[in-house]
Amino acid sequence: MDQTFEKRKKVIYDFICDELYVPMKIKEISAVLQIPREQRDELKEILDALVGEGKISLSKRGKYSKGQAERVKGVFQANPRGFGFITPEKGGEDVFVSEDNMNGAFQGDEVEYVILRAPEGKRKEGRVVKILSHGVTRVVGLYEQCKNFGFVRPDNQRYLTDIYIPEGKAMGAVTGHKVVAELTSYGGEHMKPEGHVVEIIGHFNDPGADILSIVKDYDLPTEFPEKVLNQAVRVGKEVSDADRQGRKDLREWMMVTIDGEDAKDLDDAVSVYKDGENYILGVHIADVANYVQERSALDREALKRGTSVYLADRVIPMLPHKLSNGICSLNAGEDRLALSCIMTVSPSGEVTDHEIAESVVKVDRRMSYNGVAKMLDGEEEALKENEQFIPMIRMMSELSGILREKRGQRGSIDFDFPETKIELDEDGHPVSVKPYERNAATKIIEDFMLLANETVAEEYFWRELPFLYRTHETPDEEKMRQLGAFINNFGYHIHIRNEVRPKEIQKLLGKVEGTPEEPMISRLALRSMKQARYTTENTGHFGLAAKYYTHFTSPIRRYPDLQIHRIIKENLRGRLNEERISHYEQILPEVAAQCSSRERTAEETEREVLKLKKAEYMQKRIGEEYEGVISGVTKWGVYVELPNTIEGLVHVADMKDDHYELAEERYELVGEHTGKTYKLGQKVMVRVTDADRIQRTVNFEII
Repeated sequence: MDQTFEKRKKVIYDFICDELYVPMKIKEISAVLQIPREQRDELKEILDALVGEGKISLSKRGKYSKGQAERVKGVFQANPRGFGFITPEKGGEDVFVSEDNMNGAFQGDEVEYVILRAPEGKRKEGRVVKILSHGVTRVVGLYEQCKNFGFVRPDNQRYLTDIYIPEGKAMGAVTGHKVVAELTSYGGEHMKPEGHVVEIIGHFNDPGADILSIVKDYDLPTEFPEKVLNQAVRVGKEVSDADRQGRKDLREWMMVTIDGEDAKDLDDAVSVYKDGENYILGVHIADVANYVQERSALDREALKRGTSVYLADRVIPMLPHKLSNGICSLNAGEDRLALSCIMTVSPSGEVTDHEIAESVVKVDRRMSYNGVAKMLDGEEEALKENEQFIPMIRMMSELSGILREKRGQRGSIDFDFPETKIELDEDGHPVSVKPYERNAATKIIEDFMLLANETVAEEYFWRELPFLYRTHETPDEEKMRQLGAFINNFGYHIHIRNEVRPKEIQKLLGKVEGTPEEPMISRLALRSMKQARYTTENTGHFGLAAKYYTHFTSPIRRYPDLQIHRIIKENLRGRLNEERISHYEQILPEVAAQCSSRERTAEETEREVLKLKKAEYMQKRIGEEYEGVISGVTKWGVYVELPNTIEGLVHVADMKDDHYELAEERYELVGEHTGKTYKLGQKVMVRVTDADRIQRTVNFEII
């Protein structure tokens, strides 16, 4: 480096070491030292170099001070492209780690790191200084045999190298087997990680082996321990007279369950009737807490799992089928124990009164979303089959419309990106991939569940009892400013003031609806959002524009719902004494963290299975042409999403008409010579060039 730079570096370092110096931001340093604006970039380079050498440190607030950078703990996540990120132990934005600063860290390691740079409006950069513990001990992948040794090619692209398997350590695996390898060494700069095979999942082409590999990779339990199954049999007895004692008897009320055709765990039933001009809406939820006692083997297993996981060919349930499809499922014609939230809703959608009660219910009819949608569309056969329920279903539709409009008025944001529905044949091969559209019936259930969740959350917030809330924080101001700056190019704007309000995002989505830029702006708005999570503090739900929100309606498949049912039941029975309150205050923070973490794992697993089946589906369609929309722009290429929800990459190396560079702030790839642009939301015609089941990737070229 040139001498001028080194001299200036010494001047800056001496300035920071001065005993009168107080920690300052870069702006303040340049003002004190009278550094002209055009030299501020060089000042930034000098400060970065000093931080990199460990001579000065950078605080979370962007202030520089003398001495070693503060060492922080976090979990390392590798990226297939060679760099990585650290998720800080204390929460907050991930920290970027370049390949040179990984210091041998392996996917999932708990590490100590220092911040090297904190550029304004961008992600912080860090360096791993110490590996504290290895988070990953087993790796799932494809086994390949060489002369007298083998290696495992990991399924998960975050494991950046193959795993070496010495002779005699392969458990008889042959090339093409999907295996689980246990790591005995994590490798080093010029050494591969080493391990031995502990399980053979099956041959790569065996039906179901591909999905089971993903399940094993995410360490999801596939079997229930015997103790748990035995307990499920013991507690899963039919409802007795003793069970009905002291409960509100709602068996005479007309009520239905409305679910997907193939759902087996029916945890919510609904009823509506009119009292004068008001609607009396009943949301009746299976009383799972009656069967799953706190700290029992069933409860410990349910907390460990945190949630049911829904994959293309299977469900990994939170509770054994004996309960989830049996006594806890609100099956039609059967007496069932429930926790009912009965709300009086005014014609304007206000909940003017409500009651939460332990109840006994008997569902009259099991209905499906498609069946109810047909009734509402006036299909003759559907109307004839369900004659006695038609008035109630129409009333539900009416009330749903009122609730949806009321939510809309307060600013609730509805991102209507379709989910994927994949149909498999009996061998597990995908026969169709299409968007799963919400219809009028799915919206009715959504609206009623949202209202029950809000009503329960508000009551328990004002009771000042320990509780679990579903919270969604306000987006980062910086991300909103970036979004604001970008949409200005299209003549839109959002008011940010002190912080953005949900209404602003909702108004923006309303304005762009039906315009060519709608897909792009909707995606960017969604990416600007934070992730919802479970917390013990009620900080509100930004996306729903709700002051109070919880998860109350799915205790068969979500642990937080089961947890709050216990609190509600103890409160209803007058048992929430000081000792019990203190007990819940103690356990809930850990429960919230565990449930948020398990939810993320479930989502990732579901996403990977979809990617796998989408890649398999496209393998038979190589050479076919489609129209799609650019859904992502990166320096290595553009991602294009097809109408059937399949996404593929057009790599810059395959864009042969020009050399393309990323214009980050505009979300565009720009041709150096032609000036041709590819931008987020743009429609393009593509041809399928490749699809890889192992890598779970699809590749396109633009035509």
